Amino acid sequence: MTGQTDSRQAVTDEQWANARLIWDYHQMRHALRPADVAIGLGSHDLGVATTSAELYRAGLFPILVFTGGNSPTTAARFPRGEAVHYREHALTLGVPDEAILLEPRAGNTGHNITYSRQVLADAGISPASVLLVSKPYMERRSYATARKLWPEVDVRCASESVDLDDYVRSVGDGRLVLDMLVGDLQRVIEYPKLGFAVAQEVPKDVRAAYENLLAAGFTSRLITP
Repeated sequence: MTGQTDSRQAVTDEQWANARLIWDYHQMRHALRPADVAIGLGSHDLGVATTSAELYRAGLFPILVFTGGNSPTTAARFPRGEAVHYREHALTLGVPDEAILLEPRAGNTGHNITYSRQVLADAGISPASVLLVSKPYMERRSYATARKLWPEVDVRCASESVDLDDYVRSVGDGRLVLDMLVGDLQRVIEYPKLGFAVAQEVPKDVRAAYENLLAAGFTSRLITP
């Protein structure tokens, strides 16, 4: 397919296979069940708001927090802030205004969890269960962060049901998506050492895929541990 070839932008078949391993690892595949609240984690991906709205309409939770300010990668797309744009989109999809709480300051995943928890507390809500809605390759990192910062709640994760090929087509830049997959896996590996998240096992084949993509130069989204 021409569109697929264009969006991959010189990503080799081997690199694509490595990316699929990491993509699959990032997704927790939790069985969804009703939760006290959901938190839609801000990012460049408006699919988070769409999925949050779908899950609300399915009756999985009564209250939805959208969290996120701006970052260098989202300021142009969401100039009024990620949470604000997510809310506006969810309203067009039938989520009532009274079901949405806004957290407009968060600049990272730790902030997303900590600040959303405070917004809920300020509203008199102390949930026992939370559904985190994120972009597909952020499920595992958001889960690890919540388990570290909010260990007393039951945490489950959800994201848009989309395969890697379609996700790359929607973004339009295969190399960028692979950079993001690698960057999130680095955070899964390194953040527990910094006290930001709980540790999770990384299977040998996923670790090898990660090392291969690092060696191939997919490094633009790395942090300095």
